[in-house]
Amino acid sequence: MSRVLYLALLLILPLFTGAARAEPPRHALAMHGAPKYAQNFTHFDYANPDAPKGGELRLGIIGSFDSLNPFILQGVAPAGLDHVYQRLMSRSRDEPFTLYGNLAETYEMPEDRRSIIFNIDPRARFSDGKPVTAEDVFFSYQLLREKGRPNARSYYRKVRKAEILGPLRIRFEFEEDGHWEMPLIMGLMTVLPRHDIDPDTFDKSTLTPFVGSGPYMIEKVEPGRRIIYKRNPDFWGRDLPVNRGRFNFNRVIYDYFRDDDIAMEAFKAHSLDARFESEAGKWKNAYFGPNGAKAPWVKTEPKLGLPTPMLGLVFNTRREEFRDIDVRKALSYAFDFEWLNDKILHGLYKRSTSFFENSPLAGNGKITAAEKKLLQPFRDELPKALFTESFVLPKSDGSGRNRTNLRIARKLLRDAGWHYRDGALRNDRTGAPFKIEFLVNNSEYVRLITPYQKNLEILGIETAIRLMDSAGYQNRLNNYDFDMIVNEWGQSLSPGNEQFFYWSRAAAKTPGTRNYPGIDLAVVDQLISDIISARTREGLVTTAQALDRVLLFQHYVIPLYYTDRQWLALWPDIKIPEHPSLWGTRPDLWWYSAAK
Repeated sequence: MSRVLYLALLLILPLFTGAARAEPPRHALAMHGAPKYAQNFTHFDYANPDAPKGGELRLGIIGSFDSLNPFILQGVAPAGLDHVYQRLMSRSRDEPFTLYGNLAETYEMPEDRRSIIFNIDPRARFSDGKPVTAEDVFFSYQLLREKGRPNARSYYRKVRKAEILGPLRIRFEFEEDGHWEMPLIMGLMTVLPRHDIDPDTFDKSTLTPFVGSGPYMIEKVEPGRRIIYKRNPDFWGRDLPVNRGRFNFNRVIYDYFRDDDIAMEAFKAHSLDARFESEAGKWKNAYFGPNGAKAPWVKTEPKLGLPTPMLGLVFNTRREEFRDIDVRKALSYAFDFEWLNDKILHGLYKRSTSFFENSPLAGNGKITAAEKKLLQPFRDELPKALFTESFVLPKSDGSGRNRTNLRIARKLLRDAGWHYRDGALRNDRTGAPFKIEFLVNNSEYVRLITPYQKNLEILGIETAIRLMDSAGYQNRLNNYDFDMIVNEWGQSLSPGNEQFFYWSRAAAKTPGTRNYPGIDLAVVDQLISDIISARTREGLVTTAQALDRVLLFQHYVIPLYYTDRQWLALWPDIKIPEHPSLWGTRPDLWWYSAAK
């Protein structure tokens, strides 16, 4: 056979065998379209490559922690551990969903994305000096699939086959379901050291840290109170483009506080260097110097380009009282956002009207033809109004006791079989009074709920607020042992497999997921499947809009509020990049610069 004929056969053979043509090794992996950064890029645009190393950063966290294992359901882990352990690839914060080489220097993937090969960087090391190998990746995949958090188990069980191809080379092959996003999901997998972890005890909380491969190591731990990280001077990846300009402090200290007011005073006393503010009243009125003088710190408001989180009062539809959509809608009418925003939130917020607020993914306005086509097969499962009306939240006159809305709420409750008698709102069938316990772990939420309680009491509903510590609260959430909570769901510009963890029927029945409402709809499962298999950005956007519309019209939550800004106060020694990413700004991008 001639050499020319031989080469020709090599080129056309895949067309006859059905084999997928593999790309050459690549540095970046995008969910849709081309990556922003070229192969020879030196740093992310939102990082300062000239940022000096040194100093320390002191931050405050509200709550507590009792475990240094963030990969399992048991225990509450502290902030900052994500800089001790590293992932195969790093996510860019100024693109919807693109990964760049980190522990994995490059990857190889066929056009159909049914598999991926990761090539580990030969320079990659754990902090004890041992190399990161394909065996560590395989070990991590097996460990997290069997004993990790529910979302990790769900993701990694979509891997049909994993095989080590060489000391620094590993291949994953995927099931049909959701395979389009799975290469990126695997790229975000944390790699743990096979030589330092006992699989038999991995699923138990511990205060003994594992060896990591990241820029920081744990220096000191005071359980529940403080954790100190020190920068690893031998960090193998300090010159990678994804890390240049990041991880600049010699030490990062997280102090834990039970009360936010105490944390605020610690910041003012310069016991903390920076503070993200979440309360409108404090942001407007509390950041002044002594006796109203000019403050010695700097206030800044970086703009966010991501969907703002859905913050809402969440109904647990596993409870009999909340299974009826008319009941949920009625209780939404009883909530007076306009009064709350004016009297308590200082007018600094907007009302959330989407689970993908502040983004093109929001299902605003009337349903489109493309959305209707997706939802038509599930018409019997959905409210009729979804197909003809825009989703609109009730508005009040801001008085706090809007009689019109309360009359609507009372009628909806009557239609659902609840009438006022013997001093309480009672169920027509059982005679049981309507009671709601609000479970919270943040005292600030009490101020939001208290005015709402008064309107519910007018309707005859008995209410109570239970404020719990972090560990007890998390345990009850994990087991869905609550009536109503205040919860926040964050979203990205490229939603994917995490939506199963948020909304799917399987998640509703699995302890430890974020399907707190107990959503149990076939249409939701189908839309999530369509999202993760979307081949184009346009298809993803349309399907996300349809999912948003379904969640809104089912009234699983009473949406609260949002801002498209971060509220950040810093002492002058702490500097931040001039240009924020879509994610705003984060401490790994800051640096210390002593005031002159």
